[in-house]
Amino acid sequence: MAEAVVLLSGGLDSATTLAIARSLGFDCHCLTVDYGQRHRAELGAAGRVARALGASAQRVVKLDLATFGGSALTDSSIAVPEAPAQGIPVTYVPARNTIMLSLALAWAEVLGAQDIFFGANAIDYSGYPDCRPEYMRAFETMANLATKAAVEGKRLTLHTPIIAFTKAEIVRRGMALGVDYALTVSCYQASEQGLACGRCDACRLRRAGFEAAGIADPTRYA
Repeated sequence: MAEAVVLLSGGLDSATTLAIARSLGFDCHCLTVDYGQRHRAELGAAGRVARALGASAQRVVKLDLATFGGSALTDSSIAVPEAPAQGIPVTYVPARNTIMLSLALAWAEVLGAQDIFFGANAIDYSGYPDCRPEYMRAFETMANLATKAAVEGKRLTLHTPIIAFTKAEIVRRGMALGVDYALTVSCYQASEQGLACGRCDACRLRRAGFEAAGIADPTRYA
């Protein structure tokens, strides 16, 4: 069975991506990044999802992007917006996806894995530049220039299986694969108990996805 590293945040998109990777027969090693985000609830959710979906391993890497701030998710002095933003919202975390993908790349090389799965989405999303397909292609190109494994012939593939899905399509795919979305947390400002605010961009996108899919929303709201 081929090994893969799966970036797992504990949210709806990454849980679905893990389920897809498992359905394709990969032995999944989940990487969760504690980067100094506003709340800890999603870290607990990531552990629950990894166990429920049969991941072989989960590791949590601790960083502190709050050292730089610059985002409502890493700087408590910046409010999480509760109205649709014009342009790229303040919940964008500078370089977050680049850092997380680089960590996944490092672990993949150590494991001898040639596959990374990442739940980026560029349809029903907040407009983050590091979620676009062209960025994913560029990172894969860079990874195959930067690693000993690739230079020696073990090329890496970056899989983004939900990047062109609507949120409703993501929900339907996950449900078909047995994802329990009650285990996940997507809210940008969830309580420590994992209760969602119901007002932030992540909550709006998630709720709209369940509605469009015609599936009851299991999210626990404050």
